[in-house]
Amino acid sequence: MGTYINIGNAGFQRIRRSEYIDKSGLIAVVNKTLFTEQSLSCVTRCRRFGKSMAAKMLCAYYDHSCDSRSLFADLAIAKDPSFEEHLNKYAVLYLDMSEFVTRFHDDNIVGQIDAALKADVLEAYPDVKVKEMDDLMNCLIHIMEATGEQFVFIIDEWDAICREFKSGTQAMDNYVNWLRRMFKGVNASRVFAGVYMTGILPIKKYKTESALNNFIEYSMVSPGGLASFFGFTKDEVRGLAEKHGMDFDELEKWYDGYQIGAQSSMFNPNSVMRAISEQWCDSYWGKTGATDAVASYINMNYDGLKDDIIRMLAGESCFVDPAGFKNDLSQINNRDDVFTVLIHLGYLAYDRREKKCYVPNFEVAGELVNAVRENDWTIVSDAIQKSRQLLQSTLAGNADAVAQAIDAAHDEHTSILSYNDENSLACVLSIAYYFAHGDYIFNRELASGKGYADLVLIPRKNVDKPALVIELKYNKDADSAISQIKRKQYPDKVRQYTSNLLLVAINYDKQKKTHECHIERYENG
Repeated sequence: MGTYINIGNAGFQRIRRSEYIDKSGLIAVVNKTLFTEQSLSCVTRCRRFGKSMAAKMLCAYYDHSCDSRSLFADLAIAKDPSFEEHLNKYAVLYLDMSEFVTRFHDDNIVGQIDAALKADVLEAYPDVKVKEMDDLMNCLIHIMEATGEQFVFIIDEWDAICREFKSGTQAMDNYVNWLRRMFKGVNASRVFAGVYMTGILPIKKYKTESALNNFIEYSMVSPGGLASFFGFTKDEVRGLAEKHGMDFDELEKWYDGYQIGAQSSMFNPNSVMRAISEQWCDSYWGKTGATDAVASYINMNYDGLKDDIIRMLAGESCFVDPAGFKNDLSQINNRDDVFTVLIHLGYLAYDRREKKCYVPNFEVAGELVNAVRENDWTIVSDAIQKSRQLLQSTLAGNADAVAQAIDAAHDEHTSILSYNDENSLACVLSIAYYFAHGDYIFNRELASGKGYADLVLIPRKNVDKPALVIELKYNKDADSAISQIKRKQYPDKVRQYTSNLLLVAINYDKQKKTHECHIERYENG
């Protein structure tokens, strides 16, 4: 057993001793790629989405220096036809790139990596003759030719160097050349049965081409068939909630919301497990990374980016084209690049069909708000604070205070809205009621009774507050809006959730540039 070669299955043993959601189906997918043109895989996800756990699982499965059968006997992979064919059959190189980044900070970091792996490999194969000047790849070629063995190479956090060293530095150039040396040449298919890399960023692009375009990439933007193996599905979280006596709706509010490929509802797995361990929902994912980098991206404010962040905090989504991003944190050139970075980092979710991004859940929304505060972005910070007061005024039935608060929100957000129709008013209201996202589910244009209610806030499970049915009018009056709510039976749809309803009518007078509000408790439920 070495430091980097044939390290055994201890890592996966620790995982199996903990609460474990079966993601072993990933092995069957990787097995199909071995010894094929698709044998080089790069899986990228945001922090704490199970990348390292999957890498340790693969290491335990392929490593021929240990017997891992008992670790997989009760998992899905044990029933797959490929299970026996590849179980503990390969010499495995396992490299956690972040380990080297924390130890070495100079341009020779790649030389340190190659030397460390080479020394470990030669110790494992002392009888194989190599030349003094041979690098790691030469040594692996000699071993393959002498023994007939082919390797599985697993690299965790492949992009740690890319995140530490800027483009154009000697360290980055050395790293790209090392990757090409290992995996791009003709000998790669002779030496490696398969290569599996994980990271946060997809493989760096030079001009229009990836530095390693022979890798099959599975990213947050384009996850291929691996979507379900990283993150928790709704059914998996529901099962955990039942097992541990947790409120599923609360877990959903905090940690759901990612659309990853065909999986329309994916939860942050680390946060879910932390919440279950603590028996309390909180922002656990945010505590694993700093917000200063996110704040710096937002502060660039390309093409009105700050305004789009406001929209997304209010529940809107924004168009994004991720194709132009160079997968390099030091090359952020426009609004789409910023959004794409935030998608890869997990601060935004991506709807591939609509080509739009949005804030996925309550946990991430809080982290974006923190980033806003880091920017000293006082207008938005103040608006968020005022949002708490607006909700309190609404629930207290203080129509004058609500009208004044909406007036202020109108003035603050005229930069992002033409404000000439009810749709614009609805967007401003969503922003103004931002604070309510903690206790309410927002519904725009909810089909109710004989029409569509403009904005309905339904209290989350175990929240003892009334639902809010909000009707918007433009150059009319608030009383007519209340009448429309009743006439079109908007409350009927909401009563399946609660009989405690407040009807809120808001009218904007374009000439006076003021709002009028009427609040009434619904008495016929």
